[in-house]
Amino acid sequence: MNKRFAVIFIFISVMLDSMGIGLIMPVMPDLIQEVEGQGIGGAAVWGGILATIFAAMQFLFGPTLGSLSDRYGRRPILIISLVIMAFNYVLMALAFTIWLLIIARVIGGITAATQSTSAAYMADISAPEEKAANFGLIGAAFGVGFVLGPLMGGALAEFGTRAPFWAAAFLAMTNAIFGYYVLPESVTDRIRRPFEWRRANPLGAFQNIGGLPGVKRLLLISFVYTIAFFVYPGVWAYFGAERFGWGPGMIGLSLGIFGIGIAVVQGLLIRPILNRIGERKAVILGLSIDVLAFVALGFVTNGWVALALTPLTALGSIAGPALQGIMSRTAADNQQGELQGTVSSINAVATIVAPLMVTQTFWFFTDGHGPVYAPGAPFILSAILTIGCILVFVQTPRPKRPRGT
Repeated sequence: MNKRFAVIFIFISVMLDSMGIGLIMPVMPDLIQEVEGQGIGGAAVWGGILATIFAAMQFLFGPTLGSLSDRYGRRPILIISLVIMAFNYVLMALAFTIWLLIIARVIGGITAATQSTSAAYMADISAPEEKAANFGLIGAAFGVGFVLGPLMGGALAEFGTRAPFWAAAFLAMTNAIFGYYVLPESVTDRIRRPFEWRRANPLGAFQNIGGLPGVKRLLLISFVYTIAFFVYPGVWAYFGAERFGWGPGMIGLSLGIFGIGIAVVQGLLIRPILNRIGERKAVILGLSIDVLAFVALGFVTNGWVALALTPLTALGSIAGPALQGIMSRTAADNQQGELQGTVSSINAVATIVAPLMVTQTFWFFTDGHGPVYAPGAPFILSAILTIGCILVFVQTPRPKRPRGT
């Protein structure tokens, strides 16, 4: 029963976290234009800068929070992070200068432990053969949140660009209160390990986790794939507005449809897929589907066709949990927080690079600076990066789980 409540809380926690992200995405172009008084291209650049700042804080503090959760437990890290996240959304709701938005992104990035700590929690309570499928539940929760968040964000945008931030603050605080009453601790004395600063910084954590056989290549793939996949949250709102003339409501609807696809694939389909073809083939299949989806979106000119591609784009999401499951089974039980913190940090570096890369590419090919007008250029770039991931993965040997801790 405790395990069941724990899984329910983790599912809701990640779902509400992604709802918070989805709530604000439809209004970010309008909010930045409101604050800065710039056009859509300039708003996209500022959006990329804010996302990069958020990711930089995740990079610096991800391993620290992961190591703290290995020492003091997942429960306090999750609950404290959610409380601070709620106050962070309040700050964004009150921000009327770009500098306050920057400060909010700094705070939000430092406390963004929900997903990595949730993944470590799932690793704690899962048998080795269950890890990839249970990571799929986290992906499904993210997908459900992405369904509800953009839909609510688009609807709340009718009441002003600030309304979604107040809603996100309320959801984060409500979830923190719920977790306080129902979440048991998963870190026992058997797997608890001392906190060490040399392993709690990004470089030290990468050196320690990277020493596990075969993990360095997997971390590289995760890094590049995160850059490629960031094209969706990075430019989708701007891409939809520029290519199809969508407003906040339609952008929210399109993100909601994408979230439904993610939830169905990772919540219902990933377990039978993994049972049938295994984790390695699932990674290759998912990455290959992503390449096809990116190329198609790079050239699509009709918004309804873009929406029709949603099942294809969602099916590619099997690659992430399968890759995460492979990495998790290489680490000892008392390294799960450190591993997830390192993965979070590596992916944060990717999301430092990705927002600037995809938004600058979008700006270059839409503001008259490029040789051709091509709003879909960021998706073509993502396709090229994903092909590189496939080439590296097929040459990566199967890593083995260490015997000791």
